[in-house]
This record gives sequence, structure tokens and C-alpha cells, in this order.
Amino acid sequence: VLFYPLIGLIIGLLLYGAEQLLASTEVFFSAAIILSLWVMITGGLHLDGLADSADAWAGGLGDRQRSLDIMKDPRCGAIAVIVLILYLLLKFVALVSLLKMPQADSLILVPMCARAGVVLLLMTTDYARKDGLGREMAEHMPIRSAIIVLLLSLIFLFFWAGPGQGLLVLAVLLSVYYLLRKMMLQRLGGMTGDTAGALIEITELFILLGLVMAY
Repeated sequence: VLFYPLIGLIIGLLLYGAEQLLASTEVFFSAAIILSLWVMITGGLHLDGLADSADAWAGGLGDRQRSLDIMKDPRCGAIAVIVLILYLLLKFVALVSLLKMPQADSLILVPMCARAGVVLLLMTTDYARKDGLGREMAEHMPIRSAIIVLLLSLIFLFFWAGPGQGLLVLAVLLSVYYLLRKMMLQRLGGMTGDTAGALIEITELFILLGLVMAY
């Protein structure tokens, strides 16, 4: 868990490297390739969490146990499909816009910051199930080390992005974290691996949108 932000930084560097290699190509083609690479690097793991969470929130009807059961169901409902289509469409459009900006290198920060949000989530939120990999991660989280990791991530964010853009990204990250954590607590009484994956995906999207809208 402590390496999540570093893994995110590596993903960001790979995406930016792809952007540099594709710099001479048409921007829509570049964005499509980068988005495909983004999905393939993580194996769609966090998209699966987003899809399961969407199904659970729509089909759970406000019931905690029903929502948890739906998240464990391997089948994908109509709501999950709709959410994934809309999500990838928005991410593609945001990427197209970002690649047209002079600050396209801020793409490096997006996966790192989103995964720093998961470290914060595991530090501050109970696991909603009695067992599971997420519970072990949360229970064995070395808090001091996690705080150091978050501080290092924050330092890199402001070093790379500067104070203005850094504050924007931080504000988006904390806002998404606060709202989604509140939804998790209200519906589930805690977090799950699926909701952590959803947090990563939604945070990435809103950071991209924030960077584009602020330009």
C-alpha cells in the first residue's frame, strides 16, 4: 500500500512517455492510444471496482448487505455498463483537451495523486467486510510510514506542478475523497476494495477535468 503513489507515478511517466512518442500524431489518435494504455497497465482492475460500485449503489436500494452482495457478484449490470461508457468517454475528452495544453506533462501527476487518495482512505476508514484483502491492508497499515509517503507525494506534487496547479489538484483530490468516503460510510459503514478502485478512477477523472477547466 505504501508504494501506491510510487506505482501511480510510474504509470504517469509511462503515459507521458507515450504522449511524447505520439506528439507528432493527431491528438484524438494520441488520446485513444494513451487511454487504452492506461486501462491495460492496470488490467482494468480499478474500472472493475467502479463498475461493481455503480451496480451496488443502483441495485442496493440503500441496503448495506444487499450492496455488499452485489459488489461480490461477478456479473455486470446495465448501470455498470452505462457508467463505464460515460466514464471512459469523459476521460477520453479530458485527455484530448489536456494534450492540447502546454502543461500536458501534468499527466504524470494524475495516477500518483489518485493512489495517494487510497492510502489516505485506508488510513482513515474501516473495512466494511469481516474479511478480505482490503481489511488486511487497512489493519496492517504502518501509519507513520503512510504519513511520510503522503508528505513526499505532496512535496512532489507542488515541485512538479507549482503552487497554483498544485493547490488545484490537491483541492480536487480532497473534495473527491471527502464526498466518496462520506457515501461509503453512509451506505456500507466503511470501504471495500471495489470502492477503493472507484475512488482511484473517479479521482483521476476529476483531476483531469479540473486541469482542463482551469486552463
